[in-house]
Amino acid sequence: MILSIFTPDKKRGNHLENSEGKTIIEVEDNGKGIPEEQVERAFIPFYTTKDKGSGIGLSLSRQIMRLFKGSISVPSIPGKKTIFTLKF
Repeated sequence: MILSIFTPDKKRGNHLENSEGKTIIEVEDNGKGIPEEQVERAFIPFYTTKDKGSGIGLSLSRQIMRLFKGSISVPSIPGKKTIFTLKF
Protein backbone atom coordinates (compact mmCIF):
# COMPACT_ATOMS: atom_id res chain seq x y z
CA MET A 1 0.00 0.00 0.00
CA ILE A 2 1.21 3.48 -0.87
CA LEU A 3 -0.06 6.62 0.86
CA SER A 4 0.63 9.99 -0.79
CA ILE A 5 -0.39 13.39 0.53
CA PHE A 6 -0.06 16.56 -1.57
CA THR A 7 -0.69 19.91 0.10
CA PRO A 8 -0.64 23.47 -1.20
CA ASP A 9 2.61 25.27 -0.42
CA LYS A 10 1.20 28.57 0.80
CA LYS A 11 4.58 30.00 1.84
CA ARG A 12 5.83 30.39 -1.72
CA GLY A 13 2.47 30.90 -3.39
CA ASN A 14 2.70 27.75 -5.48
CA HIS A 15 1.91 24.08 -5.00
CA LEU A 16 3.90 20.94 -4.36
CA GLU A 17 2.90 18.58 -7.19
CA ASN A 18 -0.64 19.92 -6.81
CA SER A 19 -1.88 22.47 -9.31
CA GLU A 20 -5.48 22.39 -8.01
CA GLY A 21 -4.77 24.25 -4.77
CA LYS A 22 -6.32 21.44 -2.74
CA THR A 23 -5.04 18.87 -0.29
CA ILE A 24 -5.03 15.49 -2.01
CA ILE A 25 -4.68 12.12 -0.30
CA GLU A 26 -4.08 9.05 -2.45
CA VAL A 27 -4.13 5.50 -1.16
CA GLU A 28 -2.88 2.96 -3.68
CA ASP A 29 -2.76 -0.80 -3.44
CA ASN A 30 -1.34 -3.48 -5.65
CA GLY A 31 -4.29 -5.86 -5.37
CA LYS A 32 -6.48 -7.27 -8.11
CA GLY A 33 -8.19 -3.95 -8.88
CA ILE A 34 -11.88 -3.28 -9.30
CA PRO A 35 -13.58 -4.16 -12.59
CA GLU A 36 -14.73 -1.02 -14.42
CA GLU A 37 -18.41 -1.93 -14.23
CA GLN A 38 -18.19 -2.17 -10.42
CA VAL A 39 -16.36 1.09 -9.66
CA GLU A 40 -19.43 3.39 -9.62
CA ARG A 41 -21.64 0.71 -8.08
CA ALA A 42 -19.19 0.49 -5.18
CA PHE A 43 -20.57 3.85 -3.93
CA ILE A 44 -24.22 2.68 -3.90
CA PRO A 45 -25.43 2.04 -0.33
CA PHE A 46 -25.50 -1.66 0.58
CA TYR A 47 -23.79 -2.76 -2.66
CA THR A 48 -21.13 -5.34 -1.91
CA THR A 49 -19.25 -8.11 -3.63
CA LYS A 50 -18.17 -9.69 -0.34
CA ASP A 51 -19.98 -12.45 1.51
CA LYS A 52 -19.79 -10.62 4.84
CA GLY A 53 -19.70 -7.02 3.62
CA SER A 54 -22.33 -4.46 4.56
CA GLY A 55 -21.84 -2.23 1.53
CA ILE A 56 -21.92 1.02 3.49
CA GLY A 57 -18.22 1.89 3.68
CA LEU A 58 -17.64 3.69 0.38
CA SER A 59 -21.14 5.17 0.32
CA LEU A 60 -20.58 6.70 3.75
CA SER A 61 -17.09 7.86 2.76
CA ARG A 62 -18.45 9.71 -0.27
CA GLN A 63 -21.19 11.35 1.82
CA ILE A 64 -18.64 12.55 4.38
CA MET A 65 -16.38 13.95 1.67
CA ARG A 66 -19.31 15.82 0.09
CA LEU A 67 -20.28 17.30 3.48
CA PHE A 68 -16.79 18.80 3.69
CA LYS A 69 -16.88 20.05 0.08
CA GLY A 70 -14.48 17.33 -1.00
CA SER A 71 -14.56 14.43 -3.39
CA ILE A 72 -13.51 10.81 -3.56
CA SER A 73 -12.67 8.96 -6.76
CA VAL A 74 -11.48 5.45 -7.48
CA PRO A 75 -9.50 4.94 -10.65
CA SER A 76 -8.69 1.25 -10.92
CA ILE A 77 -6.68 -0.90 -13.29
CA PRO A 78 -8.11 -4.43 -13.12
CA GLY A 79 -5.38 -6.96 -12.42
CA LYS A 80 -2.94 -4.28 -11.22
CA LYS A 81 -4.08 -1.69 -8.68
CA THR A 82 -6.71 0.65 -7.28
CA ILE A 83 -6.09 4.24 -6.20
CA PHE A 84 -8.51 5.98 -3.83
CA THR A 85 -8.14 9.75 -4.25
CA LEU A 86 -9.60 12.17 -1.70
CA LYS A 87 -9.56 15.89 -2.53
CA PHE A 88 -10.31 18.60 0.04
